[in-house]
Amino acid sequence: MFRPFYTALFLPCLLGLLGRQSVGQASKPPAVASTSSLQRAVDLAKSGHCKEALPLLKKVSALHTTNKDLKRQAGFAGVRCAMFTNQSNVAVDFLRALSLDFPRDPEVLYLTIHTYSDLATRASQELATSAPNSAQAHELNAESLEMQGKWDQAAKEYQLILQQNPDLPGIHFRIGRLLLSKPDPAPTVAEDAKKEFERELKLDPNNAGAEYVLGELARQAQQLDVAIQHFSRATQLDAGFGDAFLGLGASLLSARRFAEAIPPLETAVKLEPQNPGAHYNLAMAFSRAGRKQDADREFAVHRQMTQKSAPGDGPQRATQPENPN
Repeated sequence: MFRPFYTALFLPCLLGLLGRQSVGQASKPPAVASTSSLQRAVDLAKSGHCKEALPLLKKVSALHTTNKDLKRQAGFAGVRCAMFTNQSNVAVDFLRALSLDFPRDPEVLYLTIHTYSDLATRASQELATSAPNSAQAHELNAESLEMQGKWDQAAKEYQLILQQNPDLPGIHFRIGRLLLSKPDPAPTVAEDAKKEFERELKLDPNNAGAEYVLGELARQAQQLDVAIQHFSRATQLDAGFGDAFLGLGASLLSARRFAEAIPPLETAVKLEPQNPGAHYNLAMAFSRAGRKQDADREFAVHRQMTQKSAPGDGPQRATQPENPN
């Protein structure tokens, strides 16, 4: 009950104090790193004295300098010394500073790729050593086997996880995805995968990916009402899921619900402006809804994008509707 009185009494004094501090801080020039200090730190790192160099590099790299090339060298030296001394967080700090000071620099990007790759390798080795029988270790093994095309071995890893923890979210989704990824699938693969995604949704009703794949499976089977339900749910769960909006719009288009198809397809175009399929489907929806000028604009965008695509660029993510005529 006394708070307003104290606020009225002390706020002007506090603001005056803060104002004086701000003026003092604004007038104080930024600390400047001397070229000799930076050069000494870089030289120590280059000569292999990382333990001595790293504290200096952390100190002087945080200071202002006009010698951009030397600061860049200090950042590179900091990353390498931090990795050499197993100080991952320090390495990431140097990478962050380099990316801010030298965006799009090819050497900085190259260093970033290799550093994060090395950090990932180290983390996976630590996981394998400290918790080899954990669900996470089996999941990592399964992902690696999937990348190698060893589908059956990957499936066994996922089954081991379910034996340990049948209710762990995410595993049924991965099994379903694996079934659909296998070459030369069995005739029942779509139904088997569908069951896995449905099991996933029972454990995790907020899995937008499972809803999306169920929508795609239903769309391919011409079960358009079911597809629309799943795609709609996926867009509600993830407002940034461009493919889900595209699938919803394409399914509505195939169901001849042309006006309803336009809003999700417009969202798909906004989220994925470089996806020719999104522009094509939106053009079709505009055309069927009688909006010729809008349709012509989107057809022109689609035509321009497909003409730029080289024959060897691979498949495009273009969800095509059935002919709505």
